[in-house]
Amino acid sequence: MSMSPENGSGIGALFQRTGMIKKIRLPKFVEEILKRLEDAGYKAYGIGGCVRNPLMGLSVSDYDVTTSAGPEEIKRVFEGMKILETGIKHGTVTVISERGTVEITAFRTDGEYKDFRHPENVSFTRSLEEDLKRRDFTVNAIACSRDGAIIDPYNGIGDIETMELRCVGDAEKRFEEDALRIMRGLRFMALYGFLPESGTKSAIHKKKNLLKEISPERLSSELTRILCGNAEYLASVLREYSDVFSVIIPEINKCVGFEQHTHYHDRDVWEHTIAALCGIEPIPYLRLAMLFHDLGKPFCYKFYNGEGHFKGHASVSGDICRKTMEKLRYDGATIKKTLFLVERHDMVMNDDPIMIKKHLMRFGEEGYFDLLKVHIADDYAKARVAMNRIPVYNQAKSTAENILKEKECFSLKNLEVNGNDIVKMGYKGADIGKALDFLLNAVIEEKCLNTHDELIIYLKENNNKLFQ
Repeated sequence: MSMSPENGSGIGALFQRTGMIKKIRLPKFVEEILKRLEDAGYKAYGIGGCVRNPLMGLSVSDYDVTTSAGPEEIKRVFEGMKILETGIKHGTVTVISERGTVEITAFRTDGEYKDFRHPENVSFTRSLEEDLKRRDFTVNAIACSRDGAIIDPYNGIGDIETMELRCVGDAEKRFEEDALRIMRGLRFMALYGFLPESGTKSAIHKKKNLLKEISPERLSSELTRILCGNAEYLASVLREYSDVFSVIIPEINKCVGFEQHTHYHDRDVWEHTIAALCGIEPIPYLRLAMLFHDLGKPFCYKFYNGEGHFKGHASVSGDICRKTMEKLRYDGATIKKTLFLVERHDMVMNDDPIMIKKHLMRFGEEGYFDLLKVHIADDYAKARVAMNRIPVYNQAKSTAENILKEKECFSLKNLEVNGNDIVKMGYKGADIGKALDFLLNAVIEEKCLNTHDELIIYLKENNNKLFQ
């Protein structure tokens, strides 16, 4: 059985059909890594996602091994192979082969955590049990030997069976050691549908402010992965843990419970945001756009004529989006694409071919179709009256696709004249670009055919309009 990590439905039922799984099969290249360590006299086991995911019926993308060999001993065992000292201070060496990459970490115990993220020092041990004791959740503290036998001292398999998320040992202590585990826990809930047991849930809420100590890059990475989770699970996570997300994005707190008092909305701002976010494809910049698109509303609210109004909220939401994503150090391309959608999510879009071609010219194909997706997700998350616009957006999508199929002109590259033609007519400098734009608009607005001769004649006849 293989399932996408973005769709965790049916995981619990796996055990009802197959019973408790006692063994798993690791890929041959991972077995060979384990054998090489064993032949050198060390214990070695698969650990983490490469054990957890097969138990859940999910595919595996990363392979991790834990071993009684120390870091220098690991390097000696794999001498002659390509290795990277990815985390040698903490006992981690990455071995790269033609068939795959394996991250190997020595059994260890962690010293005191002073920055809520990394231990001040680590001690290497020969005990697998001691190593498993330091891990975050029981479902990640399951190991397997080369022959696939399971070692599960904290009943991680039992927690997978019931889809319960449980910290290894004291939950508050685990989050105090590494606060990013809070976000990782939310990711497991959003991706797979785990529900935290009471102690873990309480500790997430209680220790949420420790996230302020975590680097922006790590927070943004986990936030994106959470937002791209399974829509059903994600909605519950966003609702239940809005206080946690508010530590990262404080504006969220104002949206929770903020009633809109308008016939277009039957949800408060945060519930509408959740519905819109979960109603769009799990592509990072699309999900981020829906997260930010209405966060500016509480700052723009005015009540008059019997209804709530939010004039200018797209611009304010855009400012929040830019400020937050820059603070979280998202890459420039993701910020640009997200901000583009946030700032335009409430613009008028219809199925008029001329308007569509102008939008295609201005925003490009990807930008235009992304805006339609945002409008559709936004309106599906509103009251029924707003859904009347969705057929218009669907028709606009069909019209735009036909424009592209018929290769209708909406960009300068499809115009049947170019800069050289305009120069021959005596235009110079910036006037060349003005003339081309003028002709493109004339073609889009169906005032002139897109042929070389017609365009030249049209420009000669309307030269005076060009400079008005």
